Amino acid sequence: MTQPLGSVMVDVAGPTLARDERELLARPAVGGVILFARNCVSPDQVLDLCREIRSVNAHLLIAIDQEGGRVQRLREGVTRLPAMRTLAKCCLGHDCAGCEGDVQAAGLGLARDAGWLLGMEMAAIGCDVTFAPVLDIDVAGSTIIGDRSFGTTPEDVIAVAGAFIEGLHDAGMAAIGKHYPGHGGIATDTHRERVIDPRPFRVLREHDLKPFAALADRLGGVMPAHVIYPDFDARPAGFSPSWLGLLREEFGFKGAIFSDDLGMAAAVSEGAPAERARMALDAGCDMALVCNDHVAARAVLDSLDDDEQRNSGKRQARLRYGRARPTLEGLAGLSRWRRTHARLEALAASQANEQAAMPSGTQTS
Repeated sequence: MTQPLGSVMVDVAGPTLARDERELLARPAVGGVILFARNCVSPDQVLDLCREIRSVNAHLLIAIDQEGGRVQRLREGVTRLPAMRTLAKCCLGHDCAGCEGDVQAAGLGLARDAGWLLGMEMAAIGCDVTFAPVLDIDVAGSTIIGDRSFGTTPEDVIAVAGAFIEGLHDAGMAAIGKHYPGHGGIATDTHRERVIDPRPFRVLREHDLKPFAALADRLGGVMPAHVIYPDFDARPAGFSPSWLGLLREEFGFKGAIFSDDLGMAAAVSEGAPAERARMALDAGCDMALVCNDHVAARAVLDSLDDDEQRNSGKRQARLRYGRARPTLEGLAGLSRWRRTHARLEALAASQANEQAAMPSGTQTS
């Protein structure tokens, strides 16, 4: 029987739990914990932290943002992943630097192997899910999306992300697609400011929405963007019953919906922390992320601890890792891991060398 989870995902301050954080994680509305770089020193330390979290509540969902490239919270002791754009170029035959002439390394099999390796490594360090893959299409050279995207066309994103998702499933891990309905059409960053994408809904349907529509039945979770698309709704997508209803009703998505961090600048204009959390949950999110602000987290929990309906979520509970966890030492004994590790490390090194060779001021952040 699936153990229900609370409706709030919170963070912790460091590589071990403080006493007040143990009390925080025991509260009824807490359903999960997200790990950041400050929580990740080494694989053994992260595994110990995950065990410590589960000693407070064995059912909590533990997540991490481990995409590759710029977004890789744990960098020591695991595979160095290239940006997904670099991986996609190799998979699609556009640029296979780092594959060392091995034709078997190119193609969508590499994307599937990359998803498998990522899922296995994250399971080995104690995590249940990683918030990946990014399904945004890079339209505007966005400073926040950019090379995190698999490509500039729906077809490329669907093909490579689809194979990557299959690999995550091979590892026993659910895929979490983001940032619905598409963050790649605007250059500004929702972490820093309120963001509006003025494109017509028709354009979004024919372009940005296609990966989410095509892959909805293979995703265990979706994270909407804090972007406003005024041609469809005046509210940011993560607060919009219309956007989340479209995902459920037209695309047939049956997994969990996670709000993006409710402390981001694009979200704070929607109200006080508890108001934001209730708006996201009322719109259709299953779990609200409240990060980097423990005062806000406590205000949200005070608002939701007694809300039994909010704290009976089964969609997010189904994302807990259900297999016997691998070990990093055991993975190193598998030929699939050794082959994929070598290819991804080579691609990451090639990407780093290319960026180092760029004239000053031209590198993306």
